Amino acid sequence: MKLRVNCNLEYEVSAETTLILNIEAQRNAGQNVVSEEFSAAGNLATETHVVPETGNRYRRMVLPVGAHRLDYRAEIETAPFIGDPGRIAQMPVAELPFEVVAHLSPSRYCQSDKLGRFAWRTFDGIADGHEKVTAICNWIFENVDYLEGSSDASTSAYDTFTLRAGVCRDFAHLGITFARALGIPARFVSAYALDLQPQDFHAVFEAYLGDRWYLFDATRLCPIDGIVRIGVGRDAADTAFASYFGQLNGPPKLISVERIDGPQPAEWTTGAVSISAD
Repeated sequence: MKLRVNCNLEYEVSAETTLILNIEAQRNAGQNVVSEEFSAAGNLATETHVVPETGNRYRRMVLPVGAHRLDYRAEIETAPFIGDPGRIAQMPVAELPFEVVAHLSPSRYCQSDKLGRFAWRTFDGIADGHEKVTAICNWIFENVDYLEGSSDASTSAYDTFTLRAGVCRDFAHLGITFARALGIPARFVSAYALDLQPQDFHAVFEAYLGDRWYLFDATRLCPIDGIVRIGVGRDAADTAFASYFGQLNGPPKLISVERIDGPQPAEWTTGAVSISAD
């Protein structure tokens, strides 16, 4: 699938501010950046860095006082692996690659130690593997309201479980938390998403099953094979699209994602989707 992504950010800076962005699409075996351009009005100098362990791409700049417009445009070709969900099993912890074991532990927003008893009581009788993580997503979709404004940057998975309301970030955190509690490595994914309405950055999660990371989206707001991965991490603390140190504000970001190699299929895939084998 070939997709065109556009992201526009505008800021009004009232004191010199250092801004670190993580908005550029990752490069990996399942996701090829065909072309891309980052521009900053006024030819602002920027510094880039790619984290080897995650593939996250960061861009740092110092914004002087005044108005600033930042644009990112890219064409991305994805080649997702589509598997049979019924054949994708959960790997025993004793056999997991050491590099994914860290994604079994609780993190700032995903307190799997607090929700373990509920997770085992609710999902233990379901077959291990893709089916179990799908059941987690089904439970979240059916029991948590998607409600704009119901959470903020401090909301954790435990809060979402208690309040039974949240947005994509909260749905992903809760899915990660339940998966980890059941011995399934899981990590947060920030993304661009095809057919998401309204267009915005999106949050999903990946669970390590068999020999690779598979995508899951408990919100069901976009086709899972229409995801363009930006960043991955333990939770949202590792994948913020913008971190700033200073004083700035601005209007809502403008994002668009469109398919450019043909129409989107009438029905979303029911297969297991992976865009990363790492």
